[in-house]
Amino acid sequence: MRRPVALRLQAALGTLALAAATGVVLSMPEAAAAAGGATGYATQNGGTTGGAGGQTVRATTGTAIHQALCGRASSSTPITIEVEGTINHGNTSKVSGDSCNTAADKIELKQISNVTLVGVGNGAVFDQLGIHIREASNIVIQNVTVRNVKKSGSPTSNGGDAIGMESDVRNVWVDHTTLEASGGESEGYDGLFDMKANTQYVTLSYSTLRNSGRGGLIGSSESDVSNGYVTFHHNLYENIDSRAPLLRGGTAHMYNNHYKGLSKSGINSRAGAKAKVDSNYFEDSKDVLGTFYTDAAGSWQVSGNIYDNVTWSQPGEDNNPAGPDPQSNTSVSIPYSYPLDDASCVPDVVSATAGANKGLKVSDGSCTPQNPDPTDPTDPTDPTDPDPTDPPTGTNLSIGAGSDGSSKAGGTSYGDVRDGDLGTYWSPAGTTGSVSVKWSSATTVSKINIREAAGSAGTIGSYLVLNHDSGAVLASGSGVGVIGFQAVSLKKITFEITGASGTPRIAEFETYAG
Repeated sequence: MRRPVALRLQAALGTLALAAATGVVLSMPEAAAAAGGATGYATQNGGTTGGAGGQTVRATTGTAIHQALCGRASSSTPITIEVEGTINHGNTSKVSGDSCNTAADKIELKQISNVTLVGVGNGAVFDQLGIHIREASNIVIQNVTVRNVKKSGSPTSNGGDAIGMESDVRNVWVDHTTLEASGGESEGYDGLFDMKANTQYVTLSYSTLRNSGRGGLIGSSESDVSNGYVTFHHNLYENIDSRAPLLRGGTAHMYNNHYKGLSKSGINSRAGAKAKVDSNYFEDSKDVLGTFYTDAAGSWQVSGNIYDNVTWSQPGEDNNPAGPDPQSNTSVSIPYSYPLDDASCVPDVVSATAGANKGLKVSDGSCTPQNPDPTDPTDPTDPTDPDPTDPPTGTNLSIGAGSDGSSKAGGTSYGDVRDGDLGTYWSPAGTTGSVSVKWSSATTVSKINIREAAGSAGTIGSYLVLNHDSGAVLASGSGVGVIGFQAVSLKKITFEITGASGTPRIAEFETYAG
Protein backbone atom coordinates (compact mmCIF):
# COMPACT_ATOMS: atom_id res chain seq x y z
CA MET A 1 0.00 0.00 0.00
CA ARG A 2 1.18 3.51 -0.75
CA ARG A 3 2.26 5.79 2.04
CA PRO A 4 3.26 9.47 1.94
CA VAL A 5 6.81 10.64 2.37
CA ALA A 6 5.79 11.92 5.82
CA LEU A 7 5.77 8.32 7.06
CA ARG A 8 9.51 8.16 6.40
CA LEU A 9 10.38 11.31 8.37
CA GLN A 10 11.39 9.68 11.65
CA ALA A 11 14.57 8.10 10.31
CA ALA A 12 15.56 11.17 8.33
CA LEU A 13 15.06 13.43 11.34
CA GLY A 14 17.42 11.28 13.38
CA THR A 15 20.16 11.72 10.80
CA LEU A 16 19.58 15.46 10.58
CA ALA A 17 19.60 15.89 14.35
CA LEU A 18 22.89 14.04 14.69
CA ALA A 19 24.51 16.15 11.99
CA ALA A 20 23.07 19.35 13.40
CA ALA A 21 24.98 18.80 16.62
CA THR A 22 28.18 19.57 14.68
CA GLY A 23 26.83 22.87 13.37
CA VAL A 24 28.15 22.28 9.84
CA VAL A 25 26.65 21.84 6.40
CA LEU A 26 26.23 18.19 5.42
CA SER A 27 28.61 16.69 2.92
CA MET A 28 27.03 15.14 -0.20
CA PRO A 29 26.96 11.49 1.04
CA GLU A 30 25.63 12.53 4.45
CA ALA A 31 22.99 14.71 2.82
CA ALA A 32 21.83 11.86 0.60
CA ALA A 33 21.33 9.67 3.64
CA ALA A 34 19.16 12.32 5.27
CA ALA A 35 17.04 13.15 2.23
CA GLY A 36 13.32 12.50 2.26
CA GLY A 37 12.27 14.05 5.57
CA ALA A 38 11.47 17.49 6.91
CA THR A 39 14.26 20.04 6.54
CA GLY A 40 15.28 23.38 7.97
CA TYR A 41 13.66 24.88 11.04
CA ALA A 42 10.80 22.36 10.81
CA THR A 43 13.28 19.78 12.16
CA GLN A 44 13.67 21.77 15.39
CA ASN A 45 11.38 21.99 18.45
CA GLY A 46 10.80 18.22 18.38
CA GLY A 47 10.57 17.89 14.60
CA THR A 48 7.71 17.78 12.11
CA THR A 49 6.21 14.43 11.11
CA GLY A 50 2.58 15.28 10.38
CA GLY A 51 0.32 12.25 10.34
CA ALA A 52 3.13 9.68 10.33
CA GLY A 53 2.14 6.49 12.12
CA GLY A 54 -1.59 7.16 11.85
CA GLN A 55 -4.31 6.10 9.48
CA THR A 56 -4.32 7.05 5.80
CA VAL A 57 -7.55 8.11 4.10
CA ARG A 58 -8.37 9.33 0.59
CA ALA A 59 -10.35 12.53 -0.06
CA THR A 60 -11.62 14.01 -3.32
CA THR A 61 -13.59 16.90 -1.82
CA GLY A 62 -12.98 19.56 0.80
CA THR A 63 -15.86 18.16 2.80
CA ALA A 64 -14.17 14.76 2.82
CA ILE A 65 -10.98 16.39 4.16
CA HIS A 66 -12.99 17.93 6.98
CA GLN A 67 -14.81 14.63 7.59
CA ALA A 68 -11.49 12.86 7.94
CA LEU A 69 -10.31 15.41 10.50
CA CYS A 70 -13.59 15.24 12.40
CA GLY A 71 -13.68 11.44 12.35
CA ARG A 72 -10.52 11.05 14.42
CA ALA A 73 -10.60 9.84 18.00
CA SER A 74 -9.12 13.18 19.12
CA SER A 75 -7.77 16.41 17.66
CA SER A 76 -4.22 15.03 17.99
CA THR A 77 -4.77 11.53 16.54
CA PRO A 78 -2.28 11.23 13.64
CA ILE A 79 -3.82 11.09 10.17
CA THR A 80 -2.57 11.30 6.59
CA ILE A 81 -5.13 12.56 4.08
CA GLU A 82 -4.34 11.72 0.46
CA VAL A 83 -6.04 14.34 -1.72
CA GLU A 84 -6.92 13.95 -5.38
CA GLY A 85 -8.93 16.16 -7.71
CA THR A 86 -10.13 19.76 -7.47
CA ILE A 87 -11.11 21.11 -4.06
CA ASN A 88 -13.33 24.20 -4.30
CA HIS A 89 -16.16 26.10 -2.64
CA GLY A 90 -18.76 23.85 -4.21
CA ASN A 91 -17.47 20.71 -2.50
CA THR A 92 -16.17 22.13 0.77
CA SER A 93 -18.60 22.31 3.68
CA LYS A 94 -18.21 22.81 7.41
CA VAL A 95 -18.16 19.55 9.35
CA SER A 96 -18.61 19.43 13.12
CA GLY A 97 -16.98 17.14 15.64
CA ASP A 98 -14.99 16.99 18.87
CA SER A 99 -11.69 16.52 16.98
CA CYS A 100 -12.04 19.42 14.53
CA ASN A 101 -13.09 23.05 14.08
CA THR A 102 -13.82 23.55 10.39
CA ALA A 103 -15.37 26.18 8.12
CA ALA A 104 -17.10 26.13 4.74
CA ASP A 105 -14.98 28.71 2.92
CA LYS A 106 -11.50 27.27 3.46
CA ILE A 107 -9.63 24.11 4.40
CA GLU A 108 -9.48 24.66 8.13
CA LEU A 109 -6.64 23.11 10.13
CA LYS A 110 -7.59 24.76 13.40
CA GLN A 111 -6.85 23.62 16.97
CA ILE A 112 -5.46 20.31 15.73
CA SER A 113 -2.12 18.53 15.40
CA ASN A 114 -0.38 15.62 13.67
CA VAL A 115 -1.88 15.96 10.19
CA THR A 116 -0.50 15.40 6.69
CA LEU A 117 -2.22 16.60 3.49
CA VAL A 118 -0.55 15.09 0.42
CA GLY A 119 -1.61 15.27 -3.21
CA VAL A 120 -1.77 11.91 -5.01
CA GLY A 121 -2.88 10.36 -8.29
CA ASN A 122 -3.49 12.95 -10.99
CA GLY A 123 -2.88 15.77 -8.54
CA ALA A 124 -4.67 17.91 -5.98
CA VAL A 125 -5.75 21.47 -6.76
CA PHE A 126 -7.26 23.83 -4.20
CA ASP A 127 -9.05 26.22 -6.55
CA GLN A 128 -9.92 29.64 -5.05
CA LEU A 129 -9.86 27.93 -1.65
CA GLY A 130 -7.05 28.60 0.83
CA ILE A 131 -5.54 26.41 3.54
CA HIS A 132 -5.80 28.01 6.98
CA ILE A 133 -3.59 26.80 9.85
CA ARG A 134 -4.50 28.27 13.24
CA GLU A 135 -3.57 27.20 16.79
CA ALA A 136 -2.13 24.00 15.29
CA SER A 137 1.12 22.03 15.35
CA ASN A 138 2.96 19.27 13.49
CA ILE A 139 1.39 19.84 10.08
CA VAL A 140 2.77 18.59 6.73
CA ILE A 141 1.44 19.81 3.36
CA GLN A 142 2.94 18.17 0.27
CA ASN A 143 2.43 17.99 -3.47
CA VAL A 144 -0.61 20.27 -3.79
CA THR A 145 -1.50 23.32 -5.89
CA VAL A 146 -3.32 26.27 -4.30
CA ARG A 147 -4.43 28.91 -6.78
CA ASN A 148 -6.35 32.19 -7.07
CA VAL A 149 -7.40 32.65 -3.44
CA LYS A 150 -9.10 36.03 -3.03
CA LYS A 151 -9.70 38.42 -0.13
CA SER A 152 -12.08 40.59 -2.18
CA GLY A 153 -14.40 39.94 -5.06
CA SER A 154 -15.97 36.50 -5.34
CA PRO A 155 -15.49 33.96 -3.98
CA THR A 156 -13.32 34.93 -1.02
CA SER A 157 -11.34 32.55 1.18
CA ASN A 158 -8.74 32.61 3.94
CA GLY A 159 -8.21 36.36 3.84
CA GLY A 160 -6.75 35.99 0.37
CA ASP A 161 -3.81 33.80 1.46
CA ALA A 162 -3.04 30.60 -0.40
CA ILE A 163 -1.56 29.15 2.80
CA GLY A 164 -1.95 31.22 5.95
CA MET A 165 -0.73 30.49 9.48
CA GLU A 166 -1.64 32.43 12.61
CA SER A 167 -2.08 32.23 16.39
CA ASP A 168 0.43 29.98 18.13
CA VAL A 169 1.29 27.72 15.19
CA ARG A 170 4.28 25.40 15.60
CA ASN A 171 6.15 23.02 13.30
CA VAL A 172 4.79 23.19 9.78
CA TRP A 173 6.51 21.71 6.71
CA VAL A 174 5.16 22.81 3.31
CA ASP A 175 6.91 20.94 0.53
CA HIS A 176 6.65 20.57 -3.25
CA THR A 177 3.64 22.86 -3.56
CA THR A 178 2.57 25.32 -6.24
CA LEU A 179 1.12 28.56 -4.82
CA GLU A 180 -0.12 31.00 -7.42
CA ALA A 181 -2.41 33.95 -8.02
CA SER A 182 -3.45 35.97 -11.06
CA GLY A 183 -2.53 39.44 -9.92
CA GLY A 184 -2.07 41.70 -6.94
CA GLU A 185 -4.16 43.39 -4.26
CA SER A 186 -6.14 45.44 -6.76
CA GLU A 187 -7.29 42.20 -8.37
CA GLY A 188 -8.39 40.83 -4.98
CA TYR A 189 -5.39 38.69 -4.00
CA ASP A 190 -3.17 38.84 -0.92
CA GLY A 191 -0.19 36.70 0.16
CA LEU A 192 0.80 33.26 -1.04
CA PHE A 193 2.50 32.15 2.19
CA ASP A 194 1.83 34.18 5.34
CA MET A 195 2.77 33.66 9.01
CA LYS A 196 1.34 35.79 11.82
CA ALA A 197 0.71 35.97 15.57
CA ASN A 198 3.38 33.70 17.04
CA THR A 199 4.04 31.20 14.24
CA GLN A 200 7.38 29.39 14.57
CA TYR A 201 9.46 26.49 13.22
CA VAL A 202 8.28 26.46 9.63
CA THR A 203 9.93 25.25 6.42
CA LEU A 204 8.85 26.00 2.84
CA SER A 205 10.79 23.79 0.44
CA TYR A 206 10.80 22.85 -3.25
CA SER A 207 7.78 25.04 -3.98
CA THR A 208 6.79 27.46 -6.73
CA LEU A 209 5.30 30.86 -5.84
CA ARG A 210 4.26 32.92 -8.84
CA ASN A 211 2.09 35.56 -10.49
CA SER A 212 1.23 37.45 -7.32
CA GLY A 213 1.66 40.92 -5.93
CA ARG A 214 2.79 39.47 -2.59
CA GLY A 215 4.89 36.39 -2.05
CA GLY A 216 4.39 36.18 1.70
CA LEU A 217 5.25 37.62 5.08
CA ILE A 218 6.41 36.80 8.59
CA GLY A 219 4.58 39.19 10.92
CA SER A 220 1.44 41.17 10.10
CA SER A 221 2.75 44.51 11.44
CA GLU A 222 5.86 46.13 12.91
CA SER A 223 4.62 45.07 16.35
CA ASP A 224 3.94 41.44 15.37
CA VAL A 225 7.49 40.21 15.94
CA SER A 226 6.83 36.92 17.79
CA ASN A 227 7.16 34.88 14.60
CA GLY A 228 10.26 33.33 13.17
CA TYR A 229 12.59 30.39 12.75
CA VAL A 230 11.52 29.88 9.15
CA THR A 231 13.48 28.20 6.36
CA PHE A 232 12.96 28.79 2.64
CA HIS A 233 14.97 26.55 0.31
CA HIS A 234 14.89 25.38 -3.29
CA ASN A 235 11.84 27.50 -4.05
CA LEU A 236 11.03 29.44 -7.22
CA TYR A 237 9.70 32.97 -6.74
CA GLU A 238 8.57 34.13 -10.18
CA ASN A 239 6.70 37.22 -11.35
CA ILE A 240 6.21 38.56 -7.82
CA ASP A 241 5.95 42.27 -6.99
CA SER A 242 7.36 42.07 -3.44
CA ARG A 243 7.44 40.14 -0.13
CA ALA A 244 9.73 37.30 -1.11
CA PRO A 245 9.32 37.28 1.83
CA LEU A 246 8.71 40.30 4.07
CA LEU A 247 10.26 39.66 7.53
CA ARG A 248 9.17 41.51 10.65
CA GLY A 249 11.33 40.35 13.53
CA GLY A 250 12.48 36.78 13.98
CA THR A 251 15.06 34.74 12.11
CA ALA A 252 14.77 33.31 8.60
CA HIS A 253 17.12 31.23 6.47
CA MET A 254 16.95 31.41 2.68
CA TYR A 255 19.16 29.08 0.67
CA ASN A 256 19.23 27.75 -2.89
CA ASN A 257 16.13 29.66 -3.99
CA HIS A 258 15.67 31.03 -7.50
CA TYR A 259 14.17 34.54 -7.57
CA LYS A 260 13.07 35.63 -11.03
CA GLY A 261 11.11 38.69 -12.06
CA LEU A 262 10.73 40.46 -8.68
CA SER A 263 9.46 43.85 -9.85
CA LYS A 264 9.57 45.96 -6.67
CA SER A 265 11.54 44.19 -3.91
CA GLY A 266 12.48 40.74 -2.70
CA ILE A 267 13.71 39.70 0.76
CA ASN A 268 12.57 42.63 2.91
CA SER A 269 14.18 42.34 6.37
CA ARG A 270 12.76 44.90 8.79
CA ALA A 271 11.73 45.53 12.39
CA GLY A 272 14.79 43.76 13.79
CA ALA A 273 14.52 40.64 11.60
CA LYS A 274 17.66 38.65 10.78
CA ALA A 275 17.98 36.86 7.44
CA LYS A 276 20.68 34.37 6.47
CA VAL A 277 20.84 34.40 2.67
CA ASP A 278 22.91 31.50 1.27
CA SER A 279 23.72 30.59 -2.35
CA ASN A 280 20.55 31.90 -3.99
CA TYR A 281 20.18 32.94 -7.62
CA PHE A 282 18.56 36.35 -8.18
CA GLU A 283 17.63 37.09 -11.79
CA ASP A 284 15.96 39.93 -13.74
CA SER A 285 14.80 41.60 -10.53
CA LYS A 286 14.93 44.80 -8.50
CA ASP A 287 16.04 45.41 -4.89
CA VAL A 288 16.22 41.70 -4.05
CA LEU A 289 17.50 42.26 -0.49
CA GLY A 290 17.32 45.08 2.04
CA THR A 291 14.92 47.05 4.24
CA PHE A 292 12.14 48.67 2.24
CA TYR A 293 9.10 50.91 2.89
CA THR A 294 10.06 51.53 6.55
CA ASP A 295 12.74 53.07 8.75
CA ALA A 296 12.53 50.04 11.11
CA ALA A 297 15.69 48.28 9.97
CA GLY A 298 16.39 44.58 9.72
CA SER A 299 19.66 42.82 8.97
CA TRP A 300 21.18 40.06 6.84
CA GLN A 301 24.12 37.73 6.44
CA VAL A 302 25.00 36.90 2.82
CA SER A 303 27.24 34.34 1.14
CA GLY A 304 27.53 32.63 -2.22
CA ASN A 305 24.65 34.42 -3.95
CA ILE A 306 24.52 35.28 -7.66
CA TYR A 307 22.93 38.55 -8.81
CA ASP A 308 22.07 38.26 -12.52
CA ASN A 309 20.64 41.44 -14.05
CA VAL A 310 19.58 42.83 -10.68
CA THR A 311 18.95 46.57 -10.34
CA TRP A 312 19.10 48.58 -7.12
CA SER A 313 17.34 51.77 -6.06
CA GLN A 314 19.02 54.65 -4.26
CA PRO A 315 18.99 54.61 -0.43
CA GLY A 316 16.47 56.86 1.26
CA GLU A 317 14.74 57.46 4.58
CA ASP A 318 12.44 54.44 4.11
CA ASN A 319 14.62 52.58 1.64
CA ASN A 320 17.82 50.71 2.44
CA PRO A 321 18.78 48.30 -0.37
CA ALA A 322 21.61 45.87 0.37
CA GLY A 323 23.13 46.34 -3.11
CA PRO A 324 24.67 46.92 -5.51
CA ASP A 325 27.36 45.03 -3.57
CA PRO A 326 25.51 43.22 -0.75
CA GLN A 327 27.54 42.78 2.43
CA SER A 328 26.65 41.11 5.72
CA ASN A 329 25.61 43.35 8.60
CA THR A 330 24.78 40.60 11.11
CA SER A 331 25.66 37.00 11.94
CA VAL A 332 23.04 34.24 12.06
CA SER A 333 23.67 30.87 13.71
CA ILE A 334 21.77 27.99 12.08
CA PRO A 335 21.05 25.03 14.42
CA TYR A 336 20.51 22.37 11.74
CA SER A 337 22.61 20.90 8.93
CA TYR A 338 21.70 21.23 5.28
CA PRO A 339 23.05 20.25 1.85
CA LEU A 340 24.00 23.35 -0.13
CA ASP A 341 24.04 23.50 -3.93
CA ASP A 342 26.31 26.00 -5.63
CA ALA A 343 24.28 29.04 -6.66
CA SER A 344 25.28 28.60 -10.30
CA CYS A 345 23.20 25.43 -10.63
CA VAL A 346 20.22 26.60 -8.58
CA PRO A 347 18.03 27.58 -11.59
CA ASP A 348 18.37 24.10 -13.10
CA VAL A 349 17.89 22.27 -9.79
CA VAL A 350 14.86 24.34 -8.83
CA SER A 351 13.34 23.94 -12.30
CA ALA A 352 13.53 20.14 -11.93
CA THR A 353 12.27 19.94 -8.35
CA ALA A 354 10.11 22.89 -7.27
CA GLY A 355 6.32 22.68 -7.39
CA ALA A 356 3.59 20.08 -7.23
CA ASN A 357 3.61 16.97 -9.40
CA LYS A 358 7.40 16.88 -9.72
CA GLY A 359 7.74 13.45 -8.07
CA LEU A 360 9.02 14.92 -4.77
CA LYS A 361 12.55 15.11 -6.15
CA VAL A 362 15.11 16.78 -3.88
CA SER A 363 18.72 17.94 -3.96
CA ASP A 364 21.60 16.35 -2.06
CA GLY A 365 24.00 19.22 -2.63
CA SER A 366 25.51 17.76 -5.83
CA CYS A 367 23.44 19.93 -8.19
CA THR A 368 21.69 16.74 -9.37
CA PRO A 369 18.04 16.19 -8.33
CA GLN A 370 17.39 12.92 -6.55
CA ASN A 371 14.32 10.86 -5.74
CA PRO A 372 13.41 11.25 -2.04
CA ASP A 373 14.12 7.61 -1.29
CA PRO A 374 15.05 5.38 -4.26
CA THR A 375 14.66 2.24 -2.13
CA ASP A 376 11.04 2.99 -1.24
CA PRO A 377 8.47 1.56 -3.69
CA THR A 378 5.54 3.33 -2.06
CA ASP A 379 5.74 7.01 -2.97
CA PRO A 380 2.10 8.18 -3.26
CA THR A 381 3.00 10.70 -5.97
CA ASP A 382 4.78 8.19 -8.23
CA PRO A 383 2.39 6.60 -10.77
CA THR A 384 4.69 3.58 -11.13
CA ASP A 385 4.34 2.65 -7.46
CA PRO A 386 1.84 0.14 -6.08
CA ASP A 387 -1.54 1.74 -5.47
CA PRO A 388 -4.07 0.84 -2.77
CA THR A 389 -6.72 0.89 -5.48
CA ASP A 390 -5.01 -1.86 -7.51
CA PRO A 391 -7.15 -5.03 -7.80
CA PRO A 392 -6.86 -6.84 -4.47
CA THR A 393 -5.30 -10.27 -4.22
CA GLY A 394 -5.79 -13.09 -1.73
CA THR A 395 -8.89 -14.30 0.04
CA ASN A 396 -12.11 -12.31 0.22
CA LEU A 397 -12.50 -12.25 4.00
CA SER A 398 -16.19 -11.36 3.77
CA ILE A 399 -17.13 -14.86 2.64
CA GLY A 400 -18.22 -16.69 5.77
CA ALA A 401 -18.32 -13.52 7.89
CA GLY A 402 -21.39 -11.84 9.35
CA SER A 403 -23.07 -8.61 8.31
CA ASP A 404 -25.58 -5.99 9.44
CA GLY A 405 -26.43 -2.39 8.70
CA SER A 406 -28.46 0.73 9.40
CA SER A 407 -31.49 -0.22 7.27
CA LYS A 408 -32.47 -2.33 4.29
CA ALA A 409 -34.95 -1.93 1.48
CA GLY A 410 -37.63 -4.56 0.96
CA GLY A 411 -36.42 -7.65 -0.84
CA THR A 412 -32.75 -7.03 -0.01
CA SER A 413 -30.51 -8.55 2.64
CA TYR A 414 -27.34 -7.62 4.52
CA GLY A 415 -26.07 -11.13 3.78
CA ASP A 416 -26.24 -10.48 0.03
CA VAL A 417 -23.07 -8.33 0.23
CA ARG A 418 -20.96 -11.30 1.35
CA ASP A 419 -22.37 -14.24 -0.62
CA GLY A 420 -20.11 -13.99 -3.67
CA ASP A 421 -23.14 -13.56 -5.94
CA LEU A 422 -23.32 -10.39 -8.05
CA GLY A 423 -26.97 -11.12 -8.78
CA THR A 424 -28.06 -10.37 -5.20
CA TYR A 425 -27.63 -7.09 -3.38
CA TRP A 426 -28.35 -4.86 -0.38
CA SER A 427 -29.98 -1.42 -0.59
CA PRO A 428 -30.65 1.02 2.26
CA ALA A 429 -34.20 2.10 2.95
CA GLY A 430 -33.40 5.50 1.39
CA THR A 431 -30.54 6.99 -0.57
CA THR A 432 -28.08 6.84 2.33
CA GLY A 433 -27.24 4.25 4.93
CA SER A 434 -24.55 1.81 6.01
CA VAL A 435 -23.70 -1.85 5.74
CA SER A 436 -21.08 -3.72 7.78
CA VAL A 437 -19.05 -6.91 7.63
CA LYS A 438 -18.11 -8.45 10.97
CA TRP A 439 -16.09 -11.31 12.41
CA SER A 440 -16.07 -13.12 15.74
CA SER A 441 -12.39 -12.32 16.29
CA ALA A 442 -10.09 -9.46 15.24
CA THR A 443 -9.27 -9.58 11.53
CA THR A 444 -6.67 -7.54 9.64
CA VAL A 445 -8.05 -5.55 6.68
CA SER A 446 -6.27 -3.06 4.39
CA LYS A 447 -8.54 -3.01 1.32
CA ILE A 448 -12.20 -3.30 0.51
CA ASN A 449 -13.91 -3.67 -2.85
CA ILE A 450 -17.43 -2.28 -3.18
CA ARG A 451 -19.17 -3.80 -6.22
CA GLU A 452 -22.49 -2.38 -7.36
CA ALA A 453 -25.29 -4.46 -8.82
CA ALA A 454 -25.85 -4.37 -12.58
CA GLY A 455 -27.57 -1.21 -13.73
CA SER A 456 -26.73 0.88 -10.66
CA ALA A 457 -23.16 1.95 -11.47
CA GLY A 458 -22.43 5.55 -10.50
CA THR A 459 -25.32 5.87 -8.06
CA ILE A 460 -23.14 6.15 -4.96
CA GLY A 461 -21.68 9.60 -4.48
CA SER A 462 -19.77 10.16 -1.22
CA TYR A 463 -18.84 7.55 1.39
CA LEU A 464 -16.95 6.84 4.60
CA VAL A 465 -15.18 3.63 5.54
CA LEU A 466 -15.25 3.21 9.32
CA ASN A 467 -13.52 1.05 11.89
CA HIS A 468 -16.76 0.20 13.70
CA ASP A 469 -14.84 -0.89 16.80
CA SER A 470 -13.28 2.53 17.39
CA GLY A 471 -15.37 4.81 15.18
CA ALA A 472 -12.24 5.96 13.31
CA VAL A 473 -12.52 6.98 9.65
CA LEU A 474 -10.36 4.64 7.55
CA ALA A 475 -11.12 6.27 4.20
CA SER A 476 -13.47 8.75 2.56
CA GLY A 477 -14.21 9.76 -0.99
CA SER A 478 -16.70 9.37 -3.82
CA GLY A 479 -17.66 6.56 -6.18
CA VAL A 480 -16.94 2.91 -5.51
CA GLY A 481 -14.43 0.20 -6.34
CA VAL A 482 -11.25 -0.76 -4.52
CA ILE A 483 -10.53 1.42 -1.48
CA GLY A 484 -7.21 1.08 0.35
CA PHE A 485 -6.12 2.29 3.77
CA GLN A 486 -3.51 1.52 6.42
CA ALA A 487 -3.90 -2.07 7.62
CA VAL A 488 -6.03 -2.29 10.75
CA SER A 489 -7.13 -5.13 13.01
CA LEU A 490 -10.86 -5.00 13.78
CA LYS A 491 -13.97 -7.07 14.33
CA LYS A 492 -16.35 -4.94 12.28
CA ILE A 493 -15.89 -2.64 9.27
CA THR A 494 -18.61 -0.33 7.96
CA PHE A 495 -19.23 1.20 4.55
CA GLU A 496 -21.39 4.30 5.06
CA ILE A 497 -23.05 5.97 2.06
CA THR A 498 -23.30 9.70 2.80
CA GLY A 499 -24.51 10.85 -0.61
CA ALA A 500 -26.15 9.19 -3.62
CA SER A 501 -28.06 10.13 -6.79
CA GLY A 502 -30.61 7.34 -6.28
CA THR A 503 -31.09 4.16 -4.29
CA PRO A 504 -27.71 2.38 -4.05
CA ARG A 505 -27.47 -1.36 -4.72
CA ILE A 506 -24.33 -3.03 -3.33
CA ALA A 507 -23.85 -6.54 -4.63
CA GLU A 508 -20.60 -7.33 -2.80
CA PHE A 509 -18.67 -5.77 0.08
CA GLU A 510 -15.36 -7.62 -0.28
CA THR A 511 -12.60 -7.31 2.32
CA TYR A 512 -8.93 -8.19 1.97
CA ALA A 513 -5.85 -8.29 4.15
CA GLY A 514 -3.58 -6.95 1.42
